[in-house]
Amino acid sequence: MDTNTQPDAIELIRLVDLTQSISVRLRSTEPILETPSVRHYDAEAVVTSGFVNGTVYLGFDSEDLTDLDRLLDAIEEAEQEADLDEPFTADWPQSGRTAYLRFIAEDPHVVEVRDETSTQIVVSVPLDISEEWIAESRERLAAARSALALPQRDHHEERP
Repeated sequence: MDTNTQPDAIELIRLVDLTQSISVRLRSTEPILETPSVRHYDAEAVVTSGFVNGTVYLGFDSEDLTDLDRLLDAIEEAEQEADLDEPFTADWPQSGRTAYLRFIAEDPHVVEVRDETSTQIVVSVPLDISEEWIAESRERLAAARSALALPQRDHHEERP
């Protein structure tokens, strides 16, 4: 852990295969800004591989966690539809504010860490991740919501 990360930091996202990984770590469970309806958090995206290692600031808010939950649903649905002409692609958090991740659901999965607002660097990492990665991601998301004292999403509710 680097010296700038707080002791209560947790991993929100962790995608890993045998040789490389991408993770998003909350630097603290305390919001850096809070309005009556939205909390903003300080996080970082971390890329680790034999070729490149790096960390970049990635901020998100409490509403972005709901978007992440929906993104996991959409990726899971896209993976079940094997005959897509184009691979499913989505960004999290919404692009344009800070660095963000671009998920590309193909074989292998590709996750890009995009810092277009600051350094203009994009790192593309192919990941041969296990079939359990979505379930593990939902567990991490639930743990993060709990640590941040945010409501949990019921996965049995109807999707819009």
